[in-house]
Amino acid sequence: MTKASALATKQIESQIFLVRGQKVILDSDLALLYGVEVRALNQAVKRNERRFPSDFILSLTAKESETLRSQSVISKSSRGGRRYAPYAFTEHGAIMAATVLNSPRAVEMSIFVVRAFLRLRETLANHKELATKLGELEQRLQTHDNKIVEIIKAIHVLAMPPEKPVRRIGFRPDQVSPPKGSKG
Repeated sequence: MTKASALATKQIESQIFLVRGQKVILDSDLALLYGVEVRALNQAVKRNERRFPSDFILSLTAKESETLRSQSVISKSSRGGRRYAPYAFTEHGAIMAATVLNSPRAVEMSIFVVRAFLRLRETLANHKELATKLGELEQRLQTHDNKIVEIIKAIHVLAMPPEKPVRRIGFRPDQVSPPKGSKG
C-alpha cells in the first residue's frame, strides 16, 4: 500500500462510527468520498432499495443523529442543513452504494473504504486479544494476592506470643535448691 492510499485509508477510518453495535459511515461522508451529492447518493439508494437490506444501511434515530452531530460535523437543520436523519452505511452497504452509483471515483474510493473497515476490524481483534490477556493476568495476580495474604496471616499467627506461659522443662538455675547438708 502506498503512502497516499495509507493516508486515505486512515482518513476514512476517522469517519467510521459505531452505531447499534455496527461500524458505519454516514451518507454525507460517503457521498463526499464517492464524489456525488448526498441527495444523489440517497436517491440511488431509494431507487435500489432491494440492494440495501437492513444490515447494509441504517436510518439513524434523532438521538443517534444528535450523538453523532456532537462527534462529527453535521449541520443543524435550523441552520439550513439536513432536515432528516442521515443514513449510515455498513461496510457492505458502502460497497453496494459504489455499485449503484457506478462512477469510476465511487469504484476507486470503495477500495479505500473496504480497507478502512478491514483495518478497524483488525484493530478491534487485537484489542480483544489484549483484553483477554489482561484478564488472564489479572486472574493470576488475584491468585497470587490471595496466596500472599494467606502467607502473611500464617506469619502473624507464628509471630504472636503464646497465650499462657509454657512450663519449661529442664534445669533452671533460679530454682536450684541448696545442696543437702549446707546451711545456706
